[in-house]
Amino acid sequence: MVIIELCMVIGVLKELKVEENRVAMTPAGVEVLTGFGHEVWIVSDAGKGSGFSNEDYTTHGARLKKDRKELFQTCDLLLHVKEPQSSEYALLRKDQIIFTYLHLAASEALTEALVHSKAVCIGYETIQKDNGTLPLLTPMSEIGGRMAIQQGAKFLEMEWGGRGVLLGGVPGVETAAVVVLGGGAVGINAAKMAAGLGARVYIVDKNLQRLRYLDDVMPANCFTMFSNPANIRSLIREADVVVGGVLIPGARAPKLITRKMLSTMKKGSVLVDVSIDQGGCFETSKATTHRDPVYEVDGIIHYCVANMPGAVARTSTLALTNATLPYVVEIANKGWKEGMRTNKELARGANVVSGHITCEGVAQAFNKQYVPVNDIL
Repeated sequence: MVIIELCMVIGVLKELKVEENRVAMTPAGVEVLTGFGHEVWIVSDAGKGSGFSNEDYTTHGARLKKDRKELFQTCDLLLHVKEPQSSEYALLRKDQIIFTYLHLAASEALTEALVHSKAVCIGYETIQKDNGTLPLLTPMSEIGGRMAIQQGAKFLEMEWGGRGVLLGGVPGVETAAVVVLGGGAVGINAAKMAAGLGARVYIVDKNLQRLRYLDDVMPANCFTMFSNPANIRSLIREADVVVGGVLIPGARAPKLITRKMLSTMKKGSVLVDVSIDQGGCFETSKATTHRDPVYEVDGIIHYCVANMPGAVARTSTLALTNATLPYVVEIANKGWKEGMRTNKELARGANVVSGHITCEGVAQAFNKQYVPVNDIL
C-alpha cells in the first residue's frame, strides 16, 4: 500500500444517542487507514455494542483513548454514526472535519450549532452519485426498510395494542395489507420483506420509471400505485401497516398522511416512519427510541425510532463501513478541499462548511442563506 505524505489524525467516537450501538469504523477499516500512514484514535469500548473489542481495534493499529474530549481537541477528522449531540456542540473546533449522518433539515438547533462551530460538516446522507443514488444512505435504508416490516408485524400484535393481524394470514384467512410510501431503497426492501411474508403490498411512488421497474421485479402479491393524495387516502383505509420511506436528499420529508386522515384508518393499524430522521412523512410523527419505540394517536400506533439500524448494530456497522471507507480514505489522503474539488460526490456531502450552509435543502428548511460549496473551494 502506498504511504502518502499527508498524515491525518482520525478519531472514531463512541455514540451517545440512546440505544445507538453502531460504531463508525470497523477494525478492518482502521487497518486500511493506518496502512495509508494515518493515525486512528478510538474511544474505549466504542465498538462494544457492535461486537468489536478494544483489542480488535488496537490489533489493527488504532490507539485507544478513554477521554472522548481528547479526540475533539486533537483529531483532524472525526467519524460519528449519528449527528453530534447537544453535549458535543461546544467541543467542535473551527476547520475540524465531521463526517457522519447529519439530517440537518430535521433540526435547526443542530444546524445553528454547526454553523457557529465553523467546522467542516459532511453528511453521509447527502453524498450523491451522478445518477442520483445515495451510496452511504443506501445500506442503512436497506436495513431500515427490512426492519420496518419486522416492527410493523410485531406491533400489529394485540399485546402492543395492534389489530391482532398476522401479515401473511393463513389458509382461508385474508392476508394483511401493507402500504409502502416511496419506492426507493427503503421502499423496495420493505416491500420485499412484506411480500415474502405473504402480505398484500402496495408501493406508492411518483416516478413512473421507478414504478415500471418495481412492477417488473416485484412478486405477484406486490402492486404499484402512482403517488397522489387520492390514491394515498384510498390505500390507507385498508392498510394494516403503512411504511413511510420517502426521501428528498438533504431536505425535510413531505407530510403525506395528515392527522385528519388517521380517522379513516383501521384502529390498531401501524404507521412505521423510516423518514423520521428527515422530520417524518406523517404529520403526527415524532422521534422515538428503541427503549420507548411507539405511541398512539387516534387509535393508530406510531413507530418512529430515529436510528432503526442501531438495533442490529453488528450488521449495520459492517454495512456502513463498507460504504463509507472509500470516502474516508479520500478525505484523509487529499484533505477535504482537494477531495471535494476532485470528487463531486463528496462535494455534494458538504452540509455546513466554515460557518456557511452549503446544502440547499437545509438552507430552505430554515429560510437561511445558501452558499454553494464551490464558492468556498
